[in-house]
Amino acid sequence: MSETSLVFTNANVLTLDRQNRRAGSVAVSNGNIIGIWDEAVPPKDSIRITENTNVVDLKGATLLPGFIDTHNHIMMYALMRDQVNCSTPPNETIADIAEAIATKVKETPDRHWIQGYGYDDTLLYEKRHPTREDLDKVSPNNPVIIKHISGHLAVANSLALEYGGLTDTTPDPQFGGHFGRDEAGRLNGVLYEPGAITPVSNQVPKKNLNQMVNALEKTSEEYLTQGITTNSDAKVNDLEELEAHLEAAKRGLNPMRTKLMIMHHLLADDAPFAGYTHAQLDKEIREHSNGLAELDSAKMFQDGSIQGLTGALRKPYHQNPEIYGDLIHDQKSFQEEVLDLHKRGFRVTTHGNGDRAIGSILDAYEYAIEKHPRPNHRHRIEHVQTGTPDDLAKMAALDVAGSFFINHVYYWGDRHERIFLGPERASRISPLADAVKNDLLFTLHSDCPVTPISPLFSVWAAVNRKTREGKILGPEQRIDVITALKTMTIYGAELNFDEDSSGSLETGKQADFTVLTEDPTSVDPDTIKDIAIKATFIDGKPVYGRTLVGN
Repeated sequence: MSETSLVFTNANVLTLDRQNRRAGSVAVSNGNIIGIWDEAVPPKDSIRITENTNVVDLKGATLLPGFIDTHNHIMMYALMRDQVNCSTPPNETIADIAEAIATKVKETPDRHWIQGYGYDDTLLYEKRHPTREDLDKVSPNNPVIIKHISGHLAVANSLALEYGGLTDTTPDPQFGGHFGRDEAGRLNGVLYEPGAITPVSNQVPKKNLNQMVNALEKTSEEYLTQGITTNSDAKVNDLEELEAHLEAAKRGLNPMRTKLMIMHHLLADDAPFAGYTHAQLDKEIREHSNGLAELDSAKMFQDGSIQGLTGALRKPYHQNPEIYGDLIHDQKSFQEEVLDLHKRGFRVTTHGNGDRAIGSILDAYEYAIEKHPRPNHRHRIEHVQTGTPDDLAKMAALDVAGSFFINHVYYWGDRHERIFLGPERASRISPLADAVKNDLLFTLHSDCPVTPISPLFSVWAAVNRKTREGKILGPEQRIDVITALKTMTIYGAELNFDEDSSGSLETGKQADFTVLTEDPTSVDPDTIKDIAIKATFIDGKPVYGRTLVGN
């Protein structure tokens, strides 16, 4: 009998296994679960307890599998934490944002970059984007770029546009974005989507490796306080970001199990990973991270943001009937790239908010699957914001999984109804009940930093579908608490190809846990988001809440 390293007693254990078993005690050895018992204390002689065993009396607290967030941008979040907060709140007007920029200017040498994040034009008093002129007034001698809350738009001042080589005569990118212009056709500083943002953002000096690793360490600590034990970075842009992830994992500075979505341009011809198969790249990532990081997928985008009017819709925007949004790739080249990645064994993950983009993605996946049949591909669509019943049925037919950005309901549901989509389409955003009906493999996610990192908030949003203004948006698309919890645990494990080793509390699985003050299945559903995380364990070791749970 091996020595037991950790025992939970007097616990309310939600295993979230297929039988939704509940239990009273759990034991761990060598990083794996070795026993689960109905009793509050393991039966005598069932385990070997020594002076080195950490015995934790949970006193009725709830024990769950560690949460799995399958889509967020931890690196982006880590790197923006020293930028200017342009969000609403605290900023209510463009003048407020300008004042925040002006404060940063006072402490920044001329010609050095200033970055901001989080502005939302539809929450500002003026109901418009800031412009280059707004930023020029307070920062004539520093290049400035501030990102929209969606991450799909930005605003640059004149000096930043100059540094990016952009002039009033610069044509719009052929694909993947466009430039905002005033009535005279002059650039107004608003940049839509990566094709327009990249010329400017590429001029911003990058942080060095140690700065990136240190930022990841600090940010991972915040994730651990939310009970997250496995985390997916949904957009690894370049080799520097990849190296920082691997170094943070190898040095144990980010203790979470990390899944990485590698941007597709890094896998193309003449790119760093040209010709690599999924297995080859995954092997390198594991070897350089002591096995703590793994390859999730090749990441692509096929549209932008609905609240940025760049999500590609089949019918026009509610208050902008001339706008349908934009597809990023033409269908032919998109399909051929998906086919190439599919044949090389990659799982393909594609961002799709608008229903026209979702349809385009499904056509590309279908093309690849028919040309090169491959079982268990688990290709993904990210956000699935306006998927129609037909879209979800086709996802099911093709075995395509979905990761739903459910937090949209709370943060933008009211504005989707009034401004972007209208009542009928808004009531169907993130159609989780339809996903259940179609037996889709699906998860929920925060898309942090677009919304704060919090699995319990996402569970709350899925169960209640309450908007910021208190409206229940599309009540027929609500799901039950157990299903919502599974989207952040065992379904996430399945999406990660890890269902045999994580995602539920079962003998032999990894000892990844989160401890909650209350049972989400027994409280008023409206209070689920307010339940506190008491502790987080990875491999049976406390990584958050050490003073509560011992060594």
